[in-house]
Amino acid sequence: MPLNPQQLEDYRAQLSCGFKEIDEFFPNYIKEATALLSPAGVDAYLAGASLICRIGRGVGPVLSYLEEMPDVAVEVGEGTLELVAQTVWEMSRTPNGKSIPAFVQSIGAVARRLGSEDLLRGYIRLVFDFMERTTTSIHGFHATLPSPSLPDFLERAPDLLETLSCGGMKNWVEYGIRNYASHPERQRDYFTLQSADSRAVMQRERHGTLFMDHERQLDLYLRALWQDHDQLVPYSTAFDELRKPMPYYDDLGIRLPDVFDDLKGVSGMDRYRAVLGHVAAHRRWTTPIVADNFSPFQRVAIEHLEDSRVEYLAMKEYPGLGALWRCLHPRPEEDACDTEKESCIRHRLAMLSWAILNPQDHGYRNEMVREYCERFHQIVAVDGSSTKAIADLAISFIARTRLQSDQSPKIHFTDTEVDYRDDNRHMWRFIEEGDEEEMFDEERKHNPDQEEREGLPPRHYKEWDYRSKTYRPDWVSLYEHLHPSGDAGKIDRLLAKHDALAKQLRRILDLLKPQQFVRVRYQEEGSELDLDVAIRSLIDFKGGANPDPRINMSHRHDGRDIAVLLLLDLSASLNDIPEGCDQSVLELSQEAVALLGLAIDGLGDSFAIAGFSSNTRHEVRYQHIKGFSEKWDDTVKGRLAAMEAGYSTRMGGALRHAAHYLGARQADKKLLLVLTDGEPSDIDVDDDRLLIEDAHKAVQELDQDGIYTYCINLDQRADDYVADIFGKQYSVIDRIDRLPEKLPKLFMALTK
Repeated sequence: MPLNPQQLEDYRAQLSCGFKEIDEFFPNYIKEATALLSPAGVDAYLAGASLICRIGRGVGPVLSYLEEMPDVAVEVGEGTLELVAQTVWEMSRTPNGKSIPAFVQSIGAVARRLGSEDLLRGYIRLVFDFMERTTTSIHGFHATLPSPSLPDFLERAPDLLETLSCGGMKNWVEYGIRNYASHPERQRDYFTLQSADSRAVMQRERHGTLFMDHERQLDLYLRALWQDHDQLVPYSTAFDELRKPMPYYDDLGIRLPDVFDDLKGVSGMDRYRAVLGHVAAHRRWTTPIVADNFSPFQRVAIEHLEDSRVEYLAMKEYPGLGALWRCLHPRPEEDACDTEKESCIRHRLAMLSWAILNPQDHGYRNEMVREYCERFHQIVAVDGSSTKAIADLAISFIARTRLQSDQSPKIHFTDTEVDYRDDNRHMWRFIEEGDEEEMFDEERKHNPDQEEREGLPPRHYKEWDYRSKTYRPDWVSLYEHLHPSGDAGKIDRLLAKHDALAKQLRRILDLLKPQQFVRVRYQEEGSELDLDVAIRSLIDFKGGANPDPRINMSHRHDGRDIAVLLLLDLSASLNDIPEGCDQSVLELSQEAVALLGLAIDGLGDSFAIAGFSSNTRHEVRYQHIKGFSEKWDDTVKGRLAAMEAGYSTRMGGALRHAAHYLGARQADKKLLLVLTDGEPSDIDVDDDRLLIEDAHKAVQELDQDGIYTYCINLDQRADDYVADIFGKQYSVIDRIDRLPEKLPKLFMALTK
């Protein structure tokens, strides 16, 4: 439900921040927040923004927080709202306050890449450790210098996480701090990836299969093979070295490592499949049992045999999983554990687990292992048994094999850890709480069902920084809307005004319209006989000459298969009236687009129209005027008639978003026409080249995706910059009053 004015006013009053710049963006931000967050989450969101406002670092960090955090809270939990705000507050109490904008601007991309609140907390601990170890105190002057490289690290953190695991990034940071803590310039070179050893260490730490690069494939694997689905949440051992977390699942999702290296000839991706296959088998066949009446030894045994049971059932359904699990399961040596000096209970259970997985080829002589391996297969072979039945078997095994040395604190761990198996917390129900539950994560607050949000959430697009030769991840927030409608009769009157030109266009269209089929003659095999060629061949045959065997003809389709998207610059400069004209550029654009729409509709090509403008990187507006599936009718004409110009021209994000729609079309040729009257610019950018270079990079990206981009520029100074963006793919129309005539003909020339 949309918010009424009173609700907006109440929420704005709850945000204790007097910056006037916030008022313009606040309605969009709070509408998104109320749609995505719980009521408690909205309160935490506004409290966090109020706290950041009080640090005295300007409006930038507040706007970044308001924009980024609703999506972050949905991705990794509402606890991050307070976490990020408190982090900013604590940073403001240190000499590193200038790093706050970089932290807040990058936190959204970092959180989306990490994928869990635990990993985000670990990342923040790493940031504070970085800050503490690179901040320098000047003895004798009672002064402290801020970290010279912290802003650089924060800006590049999203890119680093695209390449490295959390552990890899931690090791890379540790190397830089350890070697360059007392060399500010060399420290900056390292953390901006300018030095050779920085890149070398990064390559050294760059290994394995990253979870976030394959999350979608893993989700599809779970859905397709197991008809199961749950949120996949990564964790890292880098931030929790003592506890050594394992895979597990609970009501909040399935936890998986953030990276897997290849192991024993098994790829990282297959290791993820092995973990998910084991977890999915538990979710399908394991029934929780009460833990209180079992001893710790009995629980360990029950877990091992239940793991084996669900794997047995899974292998009956998917035999290929057996080969994968056998590759990853350790094979304990029978005499490896010294029963006089070590606790061998884990060793015996690992032997039994391996024997169950390889009943014909385990090679063990131990009578108890062999007996219980046979008993296991007898029990589960009938109907799969149950968790309770397998628990009875496990208790019997413990009772008959128990040794006095099992109480020894020295436990034999070699070849006993099966790292693709989860920690089995899902198996147990505790009547009385004990120490065991402390190992489990606390549940996050449940976010109740939200009412469906009006409109679409913002899309985040990267932006190219030509100075550092890197992308700024998730830098631009693009909001898309359906353009409001107006008087469709206005467009009809414009077309009537250009009636002579419209008739000329129709004559050209008749020549360009594709025929359904054209003949292909001189074919040895074809759909029908070509009489002219056949008679000529017969005459040659009667006259003793070799006849032409190509006496058939076929037909081929000669239709156009083109998808076109016309992207209109709707910045404020379109309201200008060019010298010598009695109409604004906006009105001339409406006439030109109306004639072009008439032309493309006459050809039958698939086409769409959209407009864009921007008000800083926080708000790029993308307005749909005509969709590919819509007809050229009064509804579309009404939107075209209602076009208004305002704000600035941040082109790169609009190009990338247009490519999102155009790239999805099935067509032989995809054409993106950009109609603009000036160079890319925005009020939050001081460097004139920055947005030009970003737009050029976007054009290159589209070209790589098979989208041909062409610019029609109405700026008489366009020669100074337009080639830097579009190369040779542009036309400059010096006499803007001729735009209605030029635009349709230019389109026909490009697509004939």
